[in-house]
Amino acid sequence: MEPINEQLNQIKKKMPSFEARFEEMRRETVEHPKVQQFLLEHNQQVTTQMVDISLPKLYEYITQDTECCGCGDTRNCTNLLKGYVPKLFTTYNAIDISYVPCEQKIREDERRDVANMISSMYMPKDVLKATLKDLAIDNHSRLSIADQAAEFVAEYSRTGVLPKKGFYLYGQFGVGKSFVLGAIANELASLKVRSVVVFVPEFLREMKNAISDNTLNEKIDYVKKAPVLMLDDIGAETMSAWTRDEILGTILHYRMSEELPTFITSNFDYAGLEHHLAQSQRGDIEVVKAARVMERIKAVTVPIPMDGINRRL
Repeated sequence: MEPINEQLNQIKKKMPSFEARFEEMRRETVEHPKVQQFLLEHNQQVTTQMVDISLPKLYEYITQDTECCGCGDTRNCTNLLKGYVPKLFTTYNAIDISYVPCEQKIREDERRDVANMISSMYMPKDVLKATLKDLAIDNHSRLSIADQAAEFVAEYSRTGVLPKKGFYLYGQFGVGKSFVLGAIANELASLKVRSVVVFVPEFLREMKNAISDNTLNEKIDYVKKAPVLMLDDIGAETMSAWTRDEILGTILHYRMSEELPTFITSNFDYAGLEHHLAQSQRGDIEVVKAARVMERIKAVTVPIPMDGINRRL
């Protein structure tokens, strides 16, 4: 039988030494084109000793994508930190790595930031994804609305100041009034302007529940103080005197006083909404109180009719 020591010696001869493996790794790392480029750019600072000390960092650098790989989703990124690419820099006596967001990560963060600029209360998700480019322009009223919406956004972009009045969009069911609100909210979000978009019938029901959990004032303040407020489908709810005067009236009075832009959609024109607001649940006709709310609506909006086919069918 062959002595065990001799067998071990033969295995050692076949296996590369640690020194040989280290030299191979060092050569592969130092000769990497991007490491060579870095060394050339910093040849006045980097010494051989610094390279040897920093080999683990340099090897970490070359084993990853150093530019955005274009994976389409940072969840698919193969780098150590998903969505980040390594960059080399020199310290006092070594070379180190920092990680910076790749292009895909920046795009995803920007989309997330835009989404965070829109607070929705009971609005459909498809409305919140709308853009002005998606608005079907198939009649004069829709073209006019698209132009006025674009001008509203452009005025803020030019001046950094929001126009004082929003729109009062009115028309039949399903013509796309809510879609316009979502589109304007998204355009403003891209300019870092926050909008609160509210489906009014559900919101008013929520306000009744808020009395019992002591969150009523907090929720009213959140809505009334929004930089841009969008109230969708006023007039579709059964309006009580309390929701008309204490909720809607309070919100609209604050926004009128502070000159904050407000967008409203309704199936009613101004006159029709005023008639609706005057009808109390008890059967009373409260013309003066309805007129007071309408005065505030007219102070914060410009009436714009919207025509078209019912796109929900």
